[in-house]
Amino acid sequence: MPNTLEQLSSNRVKLTVEMPFDELKPSLDKAYKDIAGQVNVPGFRKGKVPAPVIDQRVGRGAVLQEAINDALPQAYSKAVTENKIVPLGQPDIEVTKLEDNKNDVTVEFTAEVDIRPDFELPDLSGITVEVPDVTVPEEDVDERVETLRQRFATTTDVDRAAAEGDVVTLDLKGTQDGEELEDASADGITYKLGSGGMLDGLDEAVTGLKVGESKTFESTLLGGAHRDEKADITVTVAKVSEQELPAVDDDFAQLVSQFDTVEEMRADLKAAMEKMARLDQAADARDKVLEAVIGKIDIELPAKLVDSELEARRDQVNQQLAQAGLTVEQYLEDSQEEAEDADEFWTEIEKRSLDALKAQIVLDKMADDDEIGVEQNELTELIVRKAQQNGSTPEQEAQHMMEHNHLPEWMEEIRRGKALASLVAQATVTDASGEVLELDRIQADGSIAPEVEEAEEAEEAPAEADKA
Repeated sequence: MPNTLEQLSSNRVKLTVEMPFDELKPSLDKAYKDIAGQVNVPGFRKGKVPAPVIDQRVGRGAVLQEAINDALPQAYSKAVTENKIVPLGQPDIEVTKLEDNKNDVTVEFTAEVDIRPDFELPDLSGITVEVPDVTVPEEDVDERVETLRQRFATTTDVDRAAAEGDVVTLDLKGTQDGEELEDASADGITYKLGSGGMLDGLDEAVTGLKVGESKTFESTLLGGAHRDEKADITVTVAKVSEQELPAVDDDFAQLVSQFDTVEEMRADLKAAMEKMARLDQAADARDKVLEAVIGKIDIELPAKLVDSELEARRDQVNQQLAQAGLTVEQYLEDSQEEAEDADEFWTEIEKRSLDALKAQIVLDKMADDDEIGVEQNELTELIVRKAQQNGSTPEQEAQHMMEHNHLPEWMEEIRRGKALASLVAQATVTDASGEVLELDRIQADGSIAPEVEEAEEAEEAPAEADKA
C-alpha cells in the first residue's frame, strides 16, 4: 500500500494513502454480499442477487462507498504504523481519487491528523522532590476513637427540654413574607444539638424546647433556589433523645474491633491511619515527580486538541456546578480553592487540564519507549478495583467494559500507571526529615508489596533468634 507523509507543522501531518484493487477487493466483495442480503429483487433469492443486478438496482457508487468505508480504517491504521507516528485525536479524511475500471479499482485518500510532539525525556535520575513526613498524632487516633463511640452510642427518649448533646428529631418550615419555601422545609430531620453544620441559629432555637414545642428564627439558607437569602425558619421538636457514649475500655474494644484490649485497638487504628498516610504520601510524590518532569519538557500541544480538551473540561465543570445548584462564585465561597474570582478559577482549570494532557503524553511516550505491556492479571486487578469503587461486581464491570468498548482505554490506563511507577522509581523522593523514600515498596492499596514484606521478615528472623 503506497503512502507518503507530509509534515504540515511540528505536531500535524498529512498522510496520502493509495489503496490498490487487491486490498480493496475483500471489502468490495463484502459490500456486494451485505447489500444482496438487504435488497429484494424479483427472480432472485435474498442474498443471491448478482453483482451486475446490484449495480443496476442500487448503484455501483453506493457499493464502492460501502467498500471504501469498510477498508479505510485498516488502511489508515497501517499507514500510521508504517510511518511510526502517534495520532492525537481523530483524522480529517478526504477521498481524493477514485478510479473504477470494474476489475481495477484504485482509491486514494488523505488523512490530516495531529500527532504526538517529538521530545526527549529528561534524565530522571536528576529529578528530586520532597514530600511531608508521615505522622499520625495521638490526637488523630483520639478523634477516630471518638467517632467509634458516636457510632456505637445508645439513645433513650426523654421527656424534658432539649439540651446540648441530645439527639433531636425536627420538623423545619422555611418561609419568606409568609409564603412557604418548599426547598427550605423538611420533616423528620435527625440532628445532634451542638454539632453545627446546619442553619445558623438552629442550636439556640431548639435548646430548651420540649416535644411538640416550636420556635421561629431568622437564618440564611445554605442551598437550593434561595441560597444565601434570608428566611424565617419555624422548627418543631418531634423527639428528644439522650445519647450515652460507651466508655473506652476493653469491653468497648471487643465490641468495635477484633481486639481484646484498648491498647491493641488503638495500635491497629494508628497502623491503619499510617497506612493511609503512606498512600497519600506516595500519591503526593507521584504528582510532584510528574510535575517536575513536565516542567523540564517543552511540549507544543496541537491547537485543535487543546481546544477540544478545554471545551470538554469546561462543559464537565459547568455540568457538575449545575447539578449542585451552584454558581462559580458560590462554589468558591464554600471550597478550598485558592482562586479569588471566576476568571482566576477558569484560568486554573485551564492550567490543570493542559498539565493533565501533557502528563498523558509524557507517560504514553515513556510506555512506548520502554515497551510497557499489560498482563491479564493487571487488567483483572483493575476491574476488581473499579468494582470496589463503584459498588458493583467484577463481572458487571467486565460486561460494562465490553459493551462500551472500554478495553483499549483501560489498558492505556494500566500502561500509564506502570509508566508513572517506573518514572517515580528513577527519581529521588525524600520526606521532610531528609529520608529517601522507597515508594516501590508501597502497592496501590497502601500495603507493603508481599515480596518486600517477606524479605524484611527474613532479615528480621535472625535478629529475633539471637534475642531468644
